[in-house]
Amino acid sequence: MVATKMRQMKSAPFDSSLLEKLRRDTPATRDIAHFNNAGASLMPDPVFEATAHYFEAERMQGGYATQLLHKAQHDAFHATFAQLLDADAEEIAYAHSATHAWNLAFHSLNLSEGDEIVSHASDFVSNHLSYLQAQKRRGVVLRLAPSDASGAVDPEGLARLINRRTRLISLAHVPAQGGLTNPAEEIGRIARANSIPYLLDACQSVGQMPVSVSRIGCDFLTGTGRKFLRGPRGTGFLYVSRRMSEQIEPPFVDMTSAVWRDTRAYDLAPGARRFESYEINFAGRIGLTVAASYALELGLDRIEARIAHLSGYLRAALQEIPGVSLHDLGTRLNGIVSFTKSGTTPEALVAHLADHRVNISAVPAHMARLDLGARGVDGVARASVHYFNTEAEIDRLCTAVRSG
Repeated sequence: MVATKMRQMKSAPFDSSLLEKLRRDTPATRDIAHFNNAGASLMPDPVFEATAHYFEAERMQGGYATQLLHKAQHDAFHATFAQLLDADAEEIAYAHSATHAWNLAFHSLNLSEGDEIVSHASDFVSNHLSYLQAQKRRGVVLRLAPSDASGAVDPEGLARLINRRTRLISLAHVPAQGGLTNPAEEIGRIARANSIPYLLDACQSVGQMPVSVSRIGCDFLTGTGRKFLRGPRGTGFLYVSRRMSEQIEPPFVDMTSAVWRDTRAYDLAPGARRFESYEINFAGRIGLTVAASYALELGLDRIEARIAHLSGYLRAALQEIPGVSLHDLGTRLNGIVSFTKSGTTPEALVAHLADHRVNISAVPAHMARLDLGARGVDGVARASVHYFNTEAEIDRLCTAVRSG
């Protein structure tokens, strides 16, 4: 049913009646202007209600009985995310967070001394910390692909780094510190041509644009529920290609990821299910499934178009404010807008806007040392739009920035 709705609504305009409905589904919009969707977006009512209903059922019936009674809803998770990511259900696993999903993938590769990872300066801080830990513990070598003139990963430059010791290409599709969108599909073609595993962190892209693993050609893709998907915190997902799941073993197993065949042996669960855990936030998984369905019903193409319009409006408005500088890189900009204002700090701007009931966030330089640090930027304020935002809210944000 979700697929039918998506096809019907994919090309429909994002009109005022739909916007009114989306904002009714998001009651916080009556009081605040929320521009921290790259941090944690606002759950729509259907997501909140599904999650709250499940918790209430657990409270009244106990966790095990509730799990059994909601089996069909739990089982829908894999098929829904397969549709969202253009994958097969057997290639989808539930995770506790994007970081959890990413670490499951990364630490399944059993990298050893001299093995090389190719990444980029725009990657997430948590991922870089794992690279540094792998260097310290295993002697792994990290190589950074060069940037093109716009600041995105240069595919040709990345290809030149590949050699017989390259064991992984690992990138962020959309970095946290600005509106850059890296050329994931071009990198995928290089990874496939060289038979190198490709890990794509998509925690900032899934939910704000179409993301197709079949077009990208990645072996792993990780994401979170709390950002542009508008799901509950403490939820995430992992895609593992069928080819890759047959070659690797997760860094740890339990009675969901494996079956204890006899006293001395176990069998791994098939496909990506070998990366799942027995104990999870079952209410969160149902809420995350509803969030993905909500996005599918709207249509990811239409969501991306709406976000492009609003972020373009925001960038143009910010450029008119004296002392404001934009810091987004790349040619394919998305809904994350990074900026600074002379005479104040990003953290002070966050606090000032909060006084005006406007939510943004700040990214300090130590969260992106290879990117912001290399550009000599101490930190940025980050305003991330979503489809439920309005031009009037953007005007309100800019008025507050002007007075800050």
